[in-house]
Amino acid sequence: MTDPERIPVIIGVGQVNDRPADPDDGLDSLGLMVAALKVAADDAGVSLTDIDSLAIVDQISFHHLGKLCEPLAAAIGANPAIKYQSAAPHGDTPVRLLNEAANRIGAGEVKLAAVVGGEALRTAAGRAAKAASGEDKSYNAVRRVATRREPNYAQKHGLAAPVDVYPLYENATRAAWGQSLADAQLESAEIWSRFSEVAAGNEGAWIRKPASPDDILDVNERNRPIAFPYSKLMVANSSVNQGAGFLVASLAEARRRGIAEDRLIYIGMGAAAKEPASILARDRYDHSVSMETSIARTLALNGMTAHDFDCVELYSCFPCVPKMARRILGWPLDRPASVFGGLTFGGGPIANYMSHAVVSMVEKLRSEGRYGFLFANGGFATDNHCIVLGNQPIAAASFPQDFDYQAEAEAKRGPVPELAEDYAGPATIESYTVFYGRDGEPKAGVVVARTPDGQRTLAHVDVSDAAMLAFLTDGTREPVGTEGQVVQLVEGYGWRTA
Repeated sequence: MTDPERIPVIIGVGQVNDRPADPDDGLDSLGLMVAALKVAADDAGVSLTDIDSLAIVDQISFHHLGKLCEPLAAAIGANPAIKYQSAAPHGDTPVRLLNEAANRIGAGEVKLAAVVGGEALRTAAGRAAKAASGEDKSYNAVRRVATRREPNYAQKHGLAAPVDVYPLYENATRAAWGQSLADAQLESAEIWSRFSEVAAGNEGAWIRKPASPDDILDVNERNRPIAFPYSKLMVANSSVNQGAGFLVASLAEARRRGIAEDRLIYIGMGAAAKEPASILARDRYDHSVSMETSIARTLALNGMTAHDFDCVELYSCFPCVPKMARRILGWPLDRPASVFGGLTFGGGPIANYMSHAVVSMVEKLRSEGRYGFLFANGGFATDNHCIVLGNQPIAAASFPQDFDYQAEAEAKRGPVPELAEDYAGPATIESYTVFYGRDGEPKAGVVVARTPDGQRTLAHVDVSDAAMLAFLTDGTREPVGTEGQVVQLVEGYGWRTA
């Protein structure tokens, strides 16, 4: 496409951190969004009153605020014809909203669009702690959202929040790739250490202190175990107050407003696909066909390979995600997989992380390189959306585009095993994890197993059984693929190693 009225470019970006000494003085999610958009407007040199589209990433820290379209528009003095908030807070949302903004510009529906999100989980937790009576001052918004309904079969076995589920992928991929536990953990530590170095040089990052691979691997009181094999420095850090947003315009509109050409970042083609919502309805845990499809299709649509990218952002809520993504993309281990700093060090503002990644990618491409690749993941390894950005026109880009490649992903999907909720007998470990308390001691565990008929079932792990715990966690043997027994307990079913 050569019509500048239909070519989408990012013209302004903004991100903010809020670190109040007293949580009562902190910004809420809405306040963070307002602040971030004002920074983006200043960056572009435009007025927010001129936007004709406003897209908001759903937030959870101040959920009682409800839909924020009207109050946010009022706060920035805008009255856009298009205003909407994402249906749920999933990590792929900012990239999807970016793709949708590009589509609207490509269709000639809008000339100036804003995308923004914000989470004030640190402030929300601080206010909850001040208000709490007695000794129970715990506050976990992520787990609260995940368990607000009657627990289902997976949740009854401890698989409720993302931090419970992603280890299933970690342990399954390690076995599938033929890695020892030590080698797999070292790969995670090397990726995360590079994240910390990126964050240290990024003014928008939450934690700006480099961590060595040894720091990541050393499990101690400050880096306690969370869910095997992950420790605190390997998981998303949601205890942040962060907002980020960006402005998308047509190339013609950007030029009418006198924005310098070297400030414009061109948007390439995107692709999206999902896994089934239920984690137990997945075909496997050592690979994701929806991730593969979204990455491979994005490369094909833009006519590019990994060698064309000077920088990437591979979503990093937990190590298994960028580890799978980099293998599909062909991104080397010795190059940073983030421009922002990852969800541990850059910050993990729930669904809005990729808005910060967009901001940092734009800033990076304005100063060096040509093209960048953005891979977003959300839910429980569920949602995937990729897109390409460049500081020069992307020849293959043409909008509007249909970025939904679900049918292609489904065609690649293997058979999904039938679920056997009431099963006792011989089985083989498909994946597993062990959950730890805040004191660092194991508190529970779960095995995902396959029956001789290929059905999938869950079994509790008795963490008081020292031999079983060692078998699952010490790395001497690979538990995945080993045989054992599912036995009936007084309540539910438990795992016994053969």
